[in-house]
Amino acid sequence: MLLEQTQPGTITTLLPVMESFYTIQGEGAHTGRAAYFIRLGGCDVGCHWCDVKESWDADAHPRQAINDIVGSALQHPGRMAVITGGEPLMHDLSGLTGALQLAGFRTNIETSGVCQTVTGSWDWICFSPKKFKKPNPAIFDRADELKVIIYNSSDFAFAESFVSHLRPDCQLFLQTEWSRSNEMLPRIVEYVKDHPQWQISLQTHKYMDIP
Repeated sequence: MLLEQTQPGTITTLLPVMESFYTIQGEGAHTGRAAYFIRLGGCDVGCHWCDVKESWDADAHPRQAINDIVGSALQHPGRMAVITGGEPLMHDLSGLTGALQLAGFRTNIETSGVCQTVTGSWDWICFSPKKFKKPNPAIFDRADELKVIIYNSSDFAFAESFVSHLRPDCQLFLQTEWSRSNEMLPRIVEYVKDHPQWQISLQTHKYMDIP
């Protein structure tokens, strides 16, 4: 298996893990599936509505060996691993994804796409761009899923601005920012009815009150 690396011979073996847990994927294309989440510390995007701001400082979280991360994931029967953050591509993920795949996991990532390189071996890439920092175009032809958070009405045009740059088979999702659901979800419903190439993503884990 060929793994992408930031620099030859420099696969990262220790990663800052804010939290890891086994749950049900609540968002996007894999909603409803069992998944082991690995949330890495570190992010410089700065979304003011971020609900995990404690993830921003990578140094605030203990660094764990890849073997330990994978070993914890193997304690559960599901074999889909979701790497999230923070912004997980701030780290070289070649070693982690390679070890997960060798252990039988499908590797999924959610990324804002702002980093210069896409390290790691991925079965699914969810590209979730943010207005606060421009994504690197290198992510465009790698994305399997575009998921845009709708905080206000201008975010619909922001979402549409990426579509022509993505692969034709990339799945398109609009998801309301949780605190704005009452106002923005009805607008998303009407938008998707008028633009059926899009789908609605709901944070179903919040409705179910699970992690």
